[in-house]
Amino acid sequence: MPRIEKSRIVKNVGSNGMALAINVVVGIFLSPFILHRLGDAAFGIWVLIFSITGYYGLLDLGIRSSVVRYVSKAKALGCRDNLGKVISTSLCSYSAIGALAFCITIVVSSNVGQIFRIPPEFHSTARWLLLIVGSAVSLGFPLGVWGGVLEGFQRFDILSLTDISVTLVRALLIVIALRHGHGLLTLAGITAGLPILASIVRGLFALRLLRIRLALALVNWQTLREIANYSGISFILIISARLRFKSDEIIIGTFLSSAAITYFNIGDRIVDYAEEVVETFAQTLVSMSSQFDATGERDRLRQIFLLGNRVCAFITLPITAILLILGKSIIEAWVGRAYVAQSYPVLVLMAAPSALAMAQSASVRILFGMGKHQTWAMVTLVEALVNVVLSIWWVHSFGIVGSALGTTLPLAVTMIFFLPKHICRELEVAILTYLREAYALPVLLCIPMVGTLLAMKLWFVPHNYLELAVQLAVAGTVYGIGLFWAFKTEQLVKMSHLQEVSRSELRIEPRKVQNYSH
Repeated sequence: MPRIEKSRIVKNVGSNGMALAINVVVGIFLSPFILHRLGDAAFGIWVLIFSITGYYGLLDLGIRSSVVRYVSKAKALGCRDNLGKVISTSLCSYSAIGALAFCITIVVSSNVGQIFRIPPEFHSTARWLLLIVGSAVSLGFPLGVWGGVLEGFQRFDILSLTDISVTLVRALLIVIALRHGHGLLTLAGITAGLPILASIVRGLFALRLLRIRLALALVNWQTLREIANYSGISFILIISARLRFKSDEIIIGTFLSSAAITYFNIGDRIVDYAEEVVETFAQTLVSMSSQFDATGERDRLRQIFLLGNRVCAFITLPITAILLILGKSIIEAWVGRAYVAQSYPVLVLMAAPSALAMAQSASVRILFGMGKHQTWAMVTLVEALVNVVLSIWWVHSFGIVGSALGTTLPLAVTMIFFLPKHICRELEVAILTYLREAYALPVLLCIPMVGTLLAMKLWFVPHNYLELAVQLAVAGTVYGIGLFWAFKTEQLVKMSHLQEVSRSELRIEPRKVQNYSH
């Protein structure tokens, strides 16, 4: 297989992987510490407030994705003439959006106790908590442009370094604060303030990389319209993502209770950690695929499509197997046996369809990089709306399980019946070729590990971290042996279709190289 800038991939994935590993480890130990210090009701309010402010991301309007695309294409083609206008216009737009978000924060925070089922003794705390977090998110809009610039330059090392610093310092300060008797508001100040400092540091690095002039005089409506042509579709995807994955806590908080949010969040959060592992790799493909699309390198796009999804499957399948087989033990060891009965069904319902999405993470990122995400955006929006309707309908009858079920069914339909055919049509790859090249080897290597986990579970059921570690070490060794074999025989990265599959099977037709028009 031709080399696809392997050193860059290793550097990006390695730095992202380090940041994620630290974030997951810290989260695993910090979340139960916060939960048991605050209690179910207060922890549920904590989750609820961050779910509410998470919807501020809808105000992003997809502008950051435009920044990533324009910067990466300009870097690929050596054309930076218009970047000053793009960045200046984006900063101005985000500043206006931040001001709007702050106004929304003031209105919602004054009525949060009446909107959601929050215990009366927490009404004042909830208002201040939303005000602190919402204000930080509002300020984060203009500062977030610099993260987009660094991503466009594929400087994931800088992004990861700042993420690691924030994660470690936040964990340390939260532990100190809770041990000294401080509560939700102190935690909010720590959690909301540190990312702002990190964004400022990122801005300094981004300005050194850009080496362009930024000024109000460069802000103009024409540039804004050009950004909107791309970001409008990204905005639909942002709406879809929020409705698909971040509406459950709000629905539960509206119709059930803040304590019920805690039980749901435990199962859902474990799946989130798994998703973050895959996203760490997949996110690096956006700017790379954008560059290959800009230079008309269709073969390289197909390579990162097949190999990217194969790597996602190598990560996704073993993690999903572990969650499904050892999920009860993971919850018990993490937060306690009292949460297993209600949280494990949520974990199962969320993990199974999420695996379908995680294994195809590269497909979505490549659509973004190519600017071919319009159809995907509309499909996911329909899925998200169905998700919300079903979740509200079923939460009355089945509680938090009903909300989870309303999320998983539409997601599974989209990932099985739409995305594979759509991305294969865009890249002119036969669907059977895609399934064979991307998933046959990961499934084959995962089978022995699954058998090992099931056999060990018959031997003994783990109840703590040490017992879990024993079973995970054995299963991981079995899976690692398979990966080592695949690596030594070069099966791990071998793309047989490049050498053996005919152009007619791939249905490849010549295309003109796309010009960089902005």
